[in-house]
Amino acid sequence: MFCAAALISLAVAMGVGRFAFTPLFPLMVRDDLLNSETGALLAASNYLGYLLGALLAARIKVKSTTLLAIGLISIVAVTAAVGCTASIASWAILRFIAGVMSAWTLVATSAWGLGWLASFGRPNLAGVIFAGVGLGIAAAGMFCLIVAGPEVSSLKMWIELASLAAIAVLIPLAVSWHLPVPVIDTGAPASQSSSHNASSNTGGLIVCYTLFGFGYILPATYLPALARQLVDDPQVFGWAWPLFGIAAALSTVVVAWGLKKANRLSVWAASHVFMAIGVLLPSSWASLVSVVIAALLVGGTFMVITMLGMQEARARVRGNATAILGRMTAGFAFGQLMGPVASAAIGRFTADYSTALNYAMALSAAGLLLSAFYLWREVRRHNFR
Repeated sequence: MFCAAALISLAVAMGVGRFAFTPLFPLMVRDDLLNSETGALLAASNYLGYLLGALLAARIKVKSTTLLAIGLISIVAVTAAVGCTASIASWAILRFIAGVMSAWTLVATSAWGLGWLASFGRPNLAGVIFAGVGLGIAAAGMFCLIVAGPEVSSLKMWIELASLAAIAVLIPLAVSWHLPVPVIDTGAPASQSSSHNASSNTGGLIVCYTLFGFGYILPATYLPALARQLVDDPQVFGWAWPLFGIAAALSTVVVAWGLKKANRLSVWAASHVFMAIGVLLPSSWASLVSVVIAALLVGGTFMVITMLGMQEARARVRGNATAILGRMTAGFAFGQLMGPVASAAIGRFTADYSTALNYAMALSAAGLLLSAFYLWREVRRHNFR
C-alpha cells in the first residue's frame, strides 16, 4: 500500500507540479498566451523554486509525512490557480511555488518510501516508487493529448488537471497518515552501496547529480516544442511527452529488478552516456524520428538516475536521510536552473535561438559524459564487480 501511495505522490509532485508546463507550453503558445521568452521565464521560475525548495527541505525540522502533505496540497492549489489568471507575473509566482512544493514532496516521499522499503528489506521495490514520476509525466502528457482541441482553452486544462490531481492525492495523504514513519531506517544493503562507511564522501555524487540536472533539462523542457516545429498537429507532436514519461516509468522498474545482478554506480554511469546521446540527437538530426528516440533515451534514463542517485546517497549517509536527499535535490535543481541560463548566455553570441539551444545541448552532453567518467572511476576505485 505504501508503495502505491508513494508512487502516486511522486506522480503528482513531478508529473503535475514540475512537468505539467512542458506539454501545456505549446498549447499556451497556440492560444497566444506565451512565447519563447515568456515560456522560458516561467520555466526558470519553476526551476528556481525547485532549487529553493530543495535547500529548505534539508533544513526544515518536520516529519517527512508532514512535508509530503504540505507539498501535495499546495501543488493542487497552485496548479488550479494558473488557470484562473492570464498574468505572466502571477504565473511566474505560481510556478515558483509549484517548484518549491515539488522539491519538498520529492524529498519527503523518497525519505518516507525508501525508509519503509528498508524496514521490510525490499529495496528492489524502489523502482515501483520512482516509476511514479514517469507515470505522472505520461499521465499529464496523455491528458493534454486527449483533451487538447482547437476550441479547448489551455487555461481550462490547467484547472481540469488540478482537479484530477486533487482526487489522486487523497491516497498518499491517507496512507502516510496511517504509516507516519518507517519502523527501521537502515538504508540500502551494504552489498548495494559503494561504501560501507557512514561518513563516506558524497560530494562527488552531488556534483554528478548536478550535472545530470544540467544535462537533462533542455530536452526535457523543449522536446514537445521541438516536435511541434516539425509537425504542427497536437495529435502528433503531443506524443513526445507521453513517450518520455512511459520510458521513465518502465525504466525504473526494469533497472531496480536488474540491480540484483548489476552494480548501482555502473548503471548510473551508463545512464549518463545514453542520456548524452539523447540530448545530442535532436540538434544533429532534425526529424520527428530523432525527437522520439531522444524522448525514449532521455526519458528512459531520467528516473533511473534519480532513483540510483537517491539510493546511493541514502546508503552512504545513514540517519538523517532527508538532509542528504535535500542536498542531492538542491544540486540537481541548481543544474537544471543553469540549463536555460547557459542557453540564454550562448544566445548572446549566436545568430538565433535554435543555434544557441543546440550549443547548450552539446555542453549538457559534455557534462553528462564527464560525470559518467567519474562514476566509472568510483567503480574501479572500490573494486566493484
